[in-house]
Parts: sequence; C-alpha cells; structure tokens
Amino acid sequence: MEYNESEFLIETKVPSDEVIISRTDLKGNITYANELFCEISGYTLEELLTKSHNVVRHPDMPHSIYKDLWQTLKDEKQWVGVVKNLRKDRGFYWVKAIVSGVYKDGELVEYKSLRAPISYGEKLQHQKLYDKIRKENGEKSRRVVYE
Repeated sequence: MEYNESEFLIETKVPSDEVIISRTDLKGNITYANELFCEISGYTLEELLTKSHNVVRHPDMPHSIYKDLWQTLKDEKQWVGVVKNLRKDRGFYWVKAIVSGVYKDGELVEYKSLRAPISYGEKLQHQKLYDKIRKENGEKSRRVVYE
C-alpha cells in the first residue's frame, strides 16, 4: 500500500497525565487496550483486539529496536525504550515504552506495555538516532517530497 508522504507528518501528542496500556498474548496479538490507546492510535477496541501489536509500528522504527525488545523479553527482562508509533490515519505519536512479561505461578502468560509521553527534545534525538540506525542497517528511509 502506498501513502502520500505528507500523511506521515501529523503528530498526535500523548497527554502528560495519562498512560497508554496494552496487553498481548505470547505471539504479540493484542488482548487488551485501554481507552487512551484507542484514542491516541485512532483505532477502536474492536479493531485492535486480536491484531498484532505491529499494527501501530511506524516505518521510521529500525527493525533492530524490535529485535532488541523481543530478545530482552525472551531473557525474562523488562524492556524500556522510545518508540514512534503509527496511527490508523497514518499520523504518528511518540512514547516511552516499558514492556514486560506477565507471569502466573512462574509461567509466562502474556506481555504488558505501559507507554507515556516524552519531550520534544527526546523525540528529535530519537528520530535522528533511528534515521542513522536505519541508514547503517540498509533499511528503507523515508523521504518527504515538497512540490
């Protein structure tokens, strides 16, 4: 699917006094999303449930970030990082994400993710970092064309 580059330029800001919450099964399919996640991502709860959490993966995010996330979870550790997510309308939003396993009786049963807003400076810093990582890894770079 091809999109007009300008669609990727509209940012939705995450409220500073709220937290985006979601849970997934062990394959990364969404089993729970709070109201704020629905509002910020532009999806209804029904659209999110059973979908892969990748539904909000922004193309600016390097693949290596998600590889690190999954390896950290596999090592039974908590992953913390900055993520640029894609909205249903092709806009975006930035968050600091904390992702960890949920265990019952010592057995991993699901993953939970808590996400909070970050500052403008952090967004700029991470956009530059992620652009550099994508370039170094030979990943496709976005480009904005002005006519």
